[in-house]
Amino acid sequence: MKVVLFCGGYGMRMRSGQDTAPKPMMTVGDRPVLWHVMRYYAHFGHTEFILCLGYGAQSVKDYFLDYRETASNDFVLSAGGSRVELLSSDISDWRITFADTGMDSEIGERLRRVRHHLDGDEVFLANYGDVLTDAPMDSIVDRFLATDDVGSMLTVRPHHSFHVVDVDDDSKIVGFLPAEDMDVRINGGFFVLRQSIFDYLEPGDDLVMHGCARAAKDGRMLAVPYDGFWAPMDTLKERTMLDDLHKRGAAPWELWRTAP
Repeated sequence: MKVVLFCGGYGMRMRSGQDTAPKPMMTVGDRPVLWHVMRYYAHFGHTEFILCLGYGAQSVKDYFLDYRETASNDFVLSAGGSRVELLSSDISDWRITFADTGMDSEIGERLRRVRHHLDGDEVFLANYGDVLTDAPMDSIVDRFLATDDVGSMLTVRPHHSFHVVDVDDDSKIVGFLPAEDMDVRINGGFFVLRQSIFDYLEPGDDLVMHGCARAAKDGRMLAVPYDGFWAPMDTLKERTMLDDLHKRGAAPWELWRTAP
């Protein structure tokens, strides 16, 4: 099952210094967050990727063209350094399509522009390329395949530290409630989609606010509630948190590290 990844984000809210990398190429540990997302999908057997490129496209291309397996895999060096024997591999079985989808295109438009790369696959996966989870993707796909819905969306509780203020009719504050304790769900950024999603997308559309919203109006969007680990990488604070989890060997999304 192919995986469409949207890789054109600017990442302005977490830049430091002269860093000009696109958001999906900003690192967690010594690998881009995009790589972590791809390893997550590969763990479930999904190794055909379509990268929807925009801002910083060359950075994404160069990273994989110059990919060094030795950076994250054990290996044996012999013959005076002229022979390298990898003991494991990250991406040897991956197939990656790099597609320019425009500098400022909306997500739905980026998806429309790579439709021909899906080879007519009835069902495919999609992700923003900068959000991590340990959700059981195999179970999510199986649940979706048992329906005739156009798409499914992982839905999670908001993790921000904001407090919702409860105000009475006299403008007096009567209480506070952490946003994450409210009975609301937000878009978690992990999608399973059918080709029929394209029936709901017009040129220039956003995927969620246009395509998914129209499908939902027809009763054909499935919510997949998940309360396990989920974390976006939208700010420097979030990036630091993910980096710390990785360095401590406590990164829940790195399911491949515990795989047999």
